Amino acid sequence: MPSIYARRIGMLASAAALASLAALVNAPTAQAAPPAPISAAAARAYLATVTPKAEGSSSGYSRDLFPHWITQSGTCNTREVVLKRDGVNVVQDSSCAAVSGSWYSEYDGATWTAASDLDIDHMVPLAEAWRSGANSWTTAKRQQFANDLTRPQLIAVTDNVNQAKGDKDPAAWLPSRTAYRCTYVRMWVNVKQYWGLNIDSAEKTALTNVLNGC
Repeated sequence: MPSIYARRIGMLASAAALASLAALVNAPTAQAAPPAPISAAAARAYLATVTPKAEGSSSGYSRDLFPHWITQSGTCNTREVVLKRDGVNVVQDSSCAAVSGSWYSEYDGATWTAASDLDIDHMVPLAEAWRSGANSWTTAKRQQFANDLTRPQLIAVTDNVNQAKGDKDPAAWLPSRTAYRCTYVRMWVNVKQYWGLNIDSAEKTALTNVLNGC
């Protein structure tokens, strides 16, 4: 009788091991995403210290004042680095252009197999940054901001979704995929905090409302 129980325990252990292995095989690629943002608790704590400041003017703004898609290494520019990072099984040619792969757009839940269907979104848009304090930065600092791979500032998403977002802050635009909204606002707060950018009243309210549900 004990040997029967032992065999049953062994079979259960083997089944559990197989299940664990299957879960690992079927799990999404560990990277395939921007750097992890600060926690919801940390974002809420930071917002609690923020005194809202009205947005400045867009006067004088130009994307050219934020030099972006600079060379990161070899022939790879920032866009290609993000496409490689955020995709699965991405193959690049000798010029570092992504010629195949698969990309899941967190904003809308769409999956794409052509890099041309993707934009690299600046989490905090360049024009929004300009109105929030970047207008007083040097061009060199704006270049660092526009190509920031260390913070969760860049993400590959469906091109027309990124275009619909434009330069809107979370008071005017949030991802249609509600499951990603907590992550999105954590990313937004992380970037604004690190770069010392202002947050206006409506923006702070929108961020707080989402974070309170995280």
